[in-house]
Amino acid sequence: MELGLPVAVPSTALFTDQYELTMLQAALRAGTAHRRTVFEVFTRRLPEGRRYGVLAGTGRVLDAVENFRFDPPLLDYLREARVVDEPTLRWLADYRFTGTVRGYPEGEVYFPGSPVLQVSGTFAECVLLETVILSILNHDSAIAAAASRMDVAAAGRPLIEMGARRTHELAAVAASRAAYVGGFSSTSDLAAGFRYGIPTVGTSAHAFTLLHDSERDAFVAQVDALGTGTTLLVDTYDVTEAVRTAVEVAGPGLGAVRIDSGDLLLVAHRVRRQLDELGARDTRIVVTSDLDEYAIASLAAAPVDAYGVGTRLVTGSGHPTCSMVYKMVARATGDGPHAPLEPVAKKSSGGKLSIGGVKWAARRPDADGIAEAEVIGTGEVPPELSGRLLSVDLMREGRAVARERLDAARDRHRAARDLLPLSATQLSQGEPVLRTEYI
Repeated sequence: MELGLPVAVPSTALFTDQYELTMLQAALRAGTAHRRTVFEVFTRRLPEGRRYGVLAGTGRVLDAVENFRFDPPLLDYLREARVVDEPTLRWLADYRFTGTVRGYPEGEVYFPGSPVLQVSGTFAECVLLETVILSILNHDSAIAAAASRMDVAAAGRPLIEMGARRTHELAAVAASRAAYVGGFSSTSDLAAGFRYGIPTVGTSAHAFTLLHDSERDAFVAQVDALGTGTTLLVDTYDVTEAVRTAVEVAGPGLGAVRIDSGDLLLVAHRVRRQLDELGARDTRIVVTSDLDEYAIASLAAAPVDAYGVGTRLVTGSGHPTCSMVYKMVARATGDGPHAPLEPVAKKSSGGKLSIGGVKWAARRPDADGIAEAEVIGTGEVPPELSGRLLSVDLMREGRAVARERLDAARDRHRAARDLLPLSATQLSQGEPVLRTEYI
């Protein structure tokens, strides 16, 4: 985990599909389970209309791989369910990943074909990790991509992640983490704050106002408890009256008001004018209410200081997965530890072709330093690209070597996005902003 507080992490070994274990059993019987292999994670295409992808979840992958172990209760379940035979269960009892993981660092952008993760080791230890790795990267990268587009649309105004009630409770924590990587500044989810150190925010809902005999009583209670810097929700009844009451109760130093319904563009202008007339010129306006990147962009000219986003964010704003796949690209020609690797790839038709071979990736810039192509190849790296390789070591001999604070991934994404062509920041649909070149 990225923050210093210890949290018990359960085994991730059953976050997998049964065929991973049946392949293992068959490979153990055939004597091929211990052949060296390399698997790569990539996507053949970006979600329709998206111009770039955002890699998120890498830190969670490291945790998942290190905690992928078959404890006695899990082995008992597999035995009772007759998923695999006893020799396979004995092998699983001692399972620890001992291989190597390389890939793009978290927060980096990617494009079709980008080898965002490479897992090297024996077939037996690598094949078991397919489902859990894809589960994490497909979910988190989808959320981060949506968050990045919203961050672009917000043009520097803070974004609050508040989608916990719109998704599974565990997915909510992962979504908050991914949103932070993509550019959000805070979350309403305390579990995400505890686990990852993401700043948390929150004040009150309509229920708090409805609890009291009057809106004034509710505002007085909140200000007494939380201070004048709090955010008062002003659209439970009449917005104009609520803003007047809010300033009367908290004074011109009121921290913020929140608007959660109505024509946000129109209401924000009216509220800003009213706050200024009441002397509350520094009181901020926060808007919520089913926002997405397009709604945020439509409010660019509105006097809005921050946005709270829920449902559309935690569902990937229409694209809840990145369609990443985990494919073997190389295997040893023999069983020994020094047997040479040979490229392998699926060749059948149907739009699912893969390219064999262990790949490197680099991003070539133009004369102004702006990226112009994602270059992917096997074998020797051209000298002019040797200083622009994208992959780094993430695990060696089964141990994570690239853990970092979440802020580092967030900063990396902003820097990578700033080096993309300007068209990457447009919300209009189109082809990937960088072409992929294979050499």
